[in-house]
Amino acid sequence: MELLSPAGRWESMEAAVQNGADAVYLGCGPFNARRGAENFTPEQLPEAVRYCHLRGAKVYLTVNTLLSDRELPQAEELLRLASRCGVDGVIVQDWGLAALARTAVPDLPLHGSTQMTVHTLAGVEEAARLGMRCVVLGRELSREDAALIFRNSPVAVEVFVHGALCMCWSGQCAMSALIGRRSGNRGACAQPCRLPYRFDGGKPGHPLSLKDASLADHLEELREMGASILKLEGRMKRPEYVAVVTRIYAALLKEKRKPTPEERRQLALAFSREGYTDGYWRGRPGPDMFGSRGEDAASPEELFREAKAAYGRGDLRTVPAAMSVRLWAGEPARLTVSDDRGNTAAVEGPVPEAARSRPLEAEEVRARLSKTGGTVFRAEKVEVSLEPGLSLPASAVNALRREGLEALAALRTAPPERREAAAPDLPEDCRSYGEAPGLTVTALHPEQLTAELAKLAPDIAYLPVERAGEFCTAAFRDRGVELCALLPRVCTDREMPGLLSLLEKAREIGCTSLAVQNLGQIVLGEQTGLAMRGGPGLNVFNSRSLAQCRDWGLASAALSFELRYEQIRDLKKPLDCEAAVYGRLPLMITENCLISNAGRGCPVRQGRASPCAAVHTLTDRRGEDFPVLPAFGCRSEIENGKVLYLADKPEYQTCGLRWANLRFTTEPPEECARIVRLYRGEAGDPPEDYTRGLFYRGVE
Repeated sequence: MELLSPAGRWESMEAAVQNGADAVYLGCGPFNARRGAENFTPEQLPEAVRYCHLRGAKVYLTVNTLLSDRELPQAEELLRLASRCGVDGVIVQDWGLAALARTAVPDLPLHGSTQMTVHTLAGVEEAARLGMRCVVLGRELSREDAALIFRNSPVAVEVFVHGALCMCWSGQCAMSALIGRRSGNRGACAQPCRLPYRFDGGKPGHPLSLKDASLADHLEELREMGASILKLEGRMKRPEYVAVVTRIYAALLKEKRKPTPEERRQLALAFSREGYTDGYWRGRPGPDMFGSRGEDAASPEELFREAKAAYGRGDLRTVPAAMSVRLWAGEPARLTVSDDRGNTAAVEGPVPEAARSRPLEAEEVRARLSKTGGTVFRAEKVEVSLEPGLSLPASAVNALRREGLEALAALRTAPPERREAAAPDLPEDCRSYGEAPGLTVTALHPEQLTAELAKLAPDIAYLPVERAGEFCTAAFRDRGVELCALLPRVCTDREMPGLLSLLEKAREIGCTSLAVQNLGQIVLGEQTGLAMRGGPGLNVFNSRSLAQCRDWGLASAALSFELRYEQIRDLKKPLDCEAAVYGRLPLMITENCLISNAGRGCPVRQGRASPCAAVHTLTDRRGEDFPVLPAFGCRSEIENGKVLYLADKPEYQTCGLRWANLRFTTEPPEECARIVRLYRGEAGDPPEDYTRGLFYRGVE
């Protein structure tokens, strides 16, 4: 297995490599999920790759954010730079960037980021078809969920084993973006999950702050299961932290054992939030997984000083070199040097002369060639073929050693030859509509689909598939409203058979299409014969991503609600596009059930129907209430405290949308119909507490 360590800056990279990392991951420029780290400049990237490759470590570049059309050309240049300087792989989130990379730099390996929310075998297989050579699994998967993927994956699989856990499934969090414009999907998360909240008006606590993960006790299990890469989190943490954690995990892997009490103490001292958790891996989410970082946490300074002193010398990691020298009369001195990866370099020096006094001895030559200090090499084996009675100055032997090792270093760091091509053309803008968009509605509760709403005849009604059998849809079918089964944003392989059964029920009530929310659900269109639409979980942010949706066979795609209206307007639209213009926008989808964690009992697990009036809330320090709704699979979905409202704004009608979506969550039935009438142009008051969302502000 490959141990992958974080490199938020140059010193962290050194700390990781010196302490045994097989690979590092780093960002260059703004297009990575840790924009707050120091990161690397384009000038530093080739040098960083040389540093790592010389010492036998790989480099993965993170370009794992959503990108706008305007940003894609700059990202393309970064990909070309990465390919030219020999980066071993690029970690991507954005479908459009991945499609661009497949054409522009076809030999550059692509890794699917955890931000892609891939958590099923079908998702991994689809990622492989899209050109990914490795997929990073969701951190919430249990060992049972992961085992199926390991056994059957057509590509390498990466697993997160140590460090901070996000509360929300990666790629699905909008809390930081909607509250403060700092998008987690664009590397600027403000970590609102670490703040205190009150659940249902109770005492303040930290119900969203997970302890850091540690799978240190499960490494041999992961090896047996077939994990390819083990990732350590920490690009925002100090280099000394990287050194300590990397050193311990490298030792555990090398020695095939669990951590000692002293190593556990050092891990906790380096950083912890009231301990560590392996709750997701063991399939046991719950209150025990949570903790916060108190001001009275023990200081790691002494541990960190020792770590820095060790890696600061730069000699913890050396490369074995075998040398063979031939010193023969009448021939130029010849040194051949080889490494542990099959590289061999040969250099020549002056012709040895006949000795006038003391002849050269083999041990003397061997000793001089072995003096590799100041390089990354150590002379593991030195063979000397020396004809008796010859002389060669010590300076010439030293020069042979120096030139030979430099030649070997050049071979180790030479970037591979890779193809480049022109970027593919942007898709044709064949779905730009001048007229006002039609309306679609998303109803989370059966009572919201009233006869009054049916009379208003929205073009499409999205129904959550897990409750589709509870909806009365006859009046909508009679008026030609398309019924679309909205799939959950998260559904593991173990839950997939149940989802297929639910889709059959959805078909029985008249659903003729389904809205996919992640990569692993693309296959469901083929399996069910239902038409496919793209849901908001796909995070469509640019024109190239829309082209990918078209290639998947989707009939339409919901756009990210982090886009400004100007960005929506300027998109090339190769298929019908839809955007949310009303409703509480989802902030998080959490594997931990917040309702169950609070002792209220999970409605999903208990099989209790949840009417729209039954709402639990999280209240922040400013008094804002965020509804918490039960979600498929005994998960929770946190909604924004204010509803998005744009009925009085003309821009949503003129930015080329085919449909404008009204998302009903906690609204009573009569309010749903009233909102539709407002968007039909009837006079009326806006909701009491509303927001314009990110429609005008956008995100960082």
